[in-house]
Amino acid sequence: MRNYVLMLLIAVFFVVACAESPTGRRQIMLFNENQLNTMGSQTFDSMKEELAISTDQQTIRYVQCVADALLRVTPEEYMGNEWEVIVFADDQVNAFALPGGKIGVYTGLLKVAENQHQLAAVVGHEIGHVMAGHANERLSRSQMVQTGLVLTDAASRAANVRFQQELMAGLGLGSQVGLMLPFSREHETEADIIGLDLMAQAGFQPEQSVNLWRNMAAASGGQSTPQLLSSHPVPDTRIRTLQQRMPAATATFQQRQSQGRLPNCGQPGKL
Repeated sequence: MRNYVLMLLIAVFFVVACAESPTGRRQIMLFNENQLNTMGSQTFDSMKEELAISTDQQTIRYVQCVADALLRVTPEEYMGNEWEVIVFADDQVNAFALPGGKIGVYTGLLKVAENQHQLAAVVGHEIGHVMAGHANERLSRSQMVQTGLVLTDAASRAANVRFQQELMAGLGLGSQVGLMLPFSREHETEADIIGLDLMAQAGFQPEQSVNLWRNMAAASGGQSTPQLLSSHPVPDTRIRTLQQRMPAATATFQQRQSQGRLPNCGQPGKL
């Protein structure tokens, strides 16, 4: 029976792994997109109830302008969505995008992202997460890891394995450090790449993405979790990845620039 279950899991893995991300990476997708969209909308509605929403119209127009410029160059399936963009009055240096066409930007980010180009780097990155189906992948990978741990636990109990509790604790930690954290960093790198391409296509200066991460590093005071134990690449790693992609992004930007009509979102006053 255990062999049958294992073969079934392997078969399911190869069936669902046929999905491919915008960068050509193989993906595991176990969840229906409609489910993800509903979950994203519900989460966003809860956040709007729990967090203060900015009423500064200049700031709202600024963020909306940047988001609209980026969304206009996304694939048609995303461009056609009715995206909702909310500015949260919160000092967090962060932004996010959720399945279901939801984007949130915290006013704290606008103190670090010094201009429209740097803000576009962050918002493009977050849209990249949605385009690449990272929420679906994270949930799918988590489900598969949990299923594997449950099966291993059952098998070890049936075999009367010594130190069974220690074994499961070690496997749980190993799956987190060896599977889930590197997987999350892979997502962050992919979203950086997609976001860089989006901002260049939209007419934002791609080199400003590097300046953004330098600002982020300065804002953190140089403190960061060791990359092995972090869900995000450290700023230096992100900057190297962006710089490697910069020639292609610059060429895309220059082509867009030659067409005119570059984004002009202005800049909100001091926040």
